Amino acid sequence: MDIKKAWYRVSVKALIYNDEWDFLLCKEDNWVWDIPGGWLDHWESIDVCITRELQEEMWLEVTYINTIPKYFVTAHKPESKTRPWLVNVFYEVKVKNLNFTPSDECIEIKFFNKETVKSVKTIVNVDEFVKQL
Repeated sequence: MDIKKAWYRVSVKALIYNDEWDFLLCKEDNWVWDIPGGWLDHWESIDVCITRELQEEMWLEVTYINTIPKYFVTAHKPESKTRPWLVNVFYEVKVKNLNFTPSDECIEIKFFNKETVKSVKTIVNVDEFVKQL
């Protein structure tokens, strides 16, 4: 096997639910919806990464991160020349409130379920996540 084809960069994702168990997505400045989170830096712990990413993307304060991953998703993004394979590890997360500050990585937030998410354009990892619901 060619090692380049097996190379993944790990991204951790924050599953933030509302009272109806809908999950939070953020719309990026390219108008594509994704689950909040991002690349796990070398030597970085999961809680530090999730806290950092939610701060950078939305200025949200994390109050809880489940230590056990909820989902593990791989996805192929063939249009990417540098990172065509994605791996996401999803953790249940709670935040102090949803008073977010928009950024380039998050211009809008909204809750979806596996039916309503079909009405918006999402990154491929969200599609793979929804298949596991």
